[in-house]
Amino acid sequence: MEELLYTVEEASKILKTNINYVYELLNYGIIPYLVLGRRKIRRQALEDFLIKYEGYDLSNPDDIKKIREDGVA
Repeated sequence: MEELLYTVEEASKILKTNINYVYELLNYGIIPYLVLGRRKIRRQALEDFLIKYEGYDLSNPDDIKKIREDGVA
């Protein structure tokens, strides 16, 4: 059975990024979460995040940019 909730560490592995960056995304409200002892992220929230931000440069969560067709943000 696939997990319903992920820790920040697990989410960072799924997103193939570092833990601190996932905390940034959470703190900016880009990925919703809940607190059950520690922050937890629903599987559906990660899937929604990936769908919503496909085609965007999220290198700087404070300045999200759409990626142009030539691959430049």
